[in-house]
Amino acid sequence: MAEKILLKTENVSEVFGGLKAVADFNFYINKGELIGLIGPNGAGKTTIFNLITGVYVPTTGEILLEGNSIVNKKPYEITKLGIARTFQNIRLFSELSVLDNVKIAYHCHVKYGLIESVLRLGRYFGEEDEIEAESLKLLKIFKLDQHANEVAKNLPYGAQRRLEIARALAAKPKLLLLDEPAAGMNPQETHELMEMIRWIRKQFGLTVLLIEHDMSLVMGICERIYVLEYGMVIAEGTPKEIQNDPEVIRAYLGDEAIS
Repeated sequence: MAEKILLKTENVSEVFGGLKAVADFNFYINKGELIGLIGPNGAGKTTIFNLITGVYVPTTGEILLEGNSIVNKKPYEITKLGIARTFQNIRLFSELSVLDNVKIAYHCHVKYGLIESVLRLGRYFGEEDEIEAESLKLLKIFKLDQHANEVAKNLPYGAQRRLEIARALAAKPKLLLLDEPAAGMNPQETHELMEMIRWIRKQFGLTVLLIEHDMSLVMGICERIYVLEYGMVIAEGTPKEIQNDPEVIRAYLGDEAIS
């Protein structure tokens, strides 16, 4: 059976005050794939995540989710369509409980209306009970259930990273965007994260797009990798192909590396 493209970009560019942060970015990810997006600092990786999730609107080009344009849609609309993300710098609701951080993400799919919410009528209590039960299940998966009632900012760094991924999964995405999930982690935590990404991809039937500087993680789990430099794709291929690509070596190590 032919692979189905889940997300595709066509000649996407983003210009900030005359500076081209992304230039003619062409990319696709098939349903079920785990793809890496790498490049030196300032290459445009997070800008691409912001374009895909509606934080930025492309200056030119098209972004298609299952063949339908998502350009000009609001971030919450894109979340409802099936794209969720984590951030390079952790962005939890730091003053809320661990449980409430996850429950908030589930609310993008609630069926009860404003009046039912305000007056506590109709479907409200049933859905809220279901959301809490599902949130606790997710916290258990990520070994956070014992911390459900703790304030999120009091969690250790690695646990906050896991909570951010759990919150993203609560939005029930088709495509999960992970922006440097291993940042600040030690080698043991990074290895555990690698296994977790593999597991949640299989368990939740996800497609995953990953930005990461830790090459052991990228090369260990990604099936294909796109390499950016100055907002442009300079290489695309399997981990083995990328590791041996002269343009990639030059971008990371300088011209002397291949002279």
